[in-house]
Amino acid sequence: MKTFTRAAISPPRHGTPAMAFGNHIIRIVAGNTGGRLGMLEAFIVPGEGPPLHVHEREDEFFRVLSGTFGFWCADDYTELGPGGCIALPRGIPHRFQNIGATEGHLMAVVTPGGFESFFPMIELCKPETPAEIAAIAAEFGLTLLPPADRNAA
Repeated sequence: MKTFTRAAISPPRHGTPAMAFGNHIIRIVAGNTGGRLGMLEAFIVPGEGPPLHVHEREDEFFRVLSGTFGFWCADDYTELGPGGCIALPRGIPHRFQNIGATEGHLMAVVTPGGFESFFPMIELCKPETPAEIAAIAAEFGLTLLPPADRNAA
């Protein structure tokens, strides 16, 4: 991994598409920031979002670019529209969902970087069972929590 001594740039309409679990565009990878951060965009249809999960390694920052999203983090819940931002700490169960009527668009920054490569890895490996998905997630320090635990957040 190269050191972070030069700007990491992602011009408009550039990035690496990753279609796993929806439409994602990987904008900046950890390898271009000395591991300090990664950035991606997600396009999420109404009613969708990840299940309750925990990141062991990174904090996440989201900015809503379009649409309306609900964010759950531990016992907290908030709704954000375009321009809204939220930072979610590692080690705390959280999830989000597009609660609007149209496709939503999020920018996500993970720090330290690395998790942005999860979606391309899922796309590459094409896991077919929850156990296979969980095994790949574990490689990224991600734990997907059982559906019964969703009421906790």
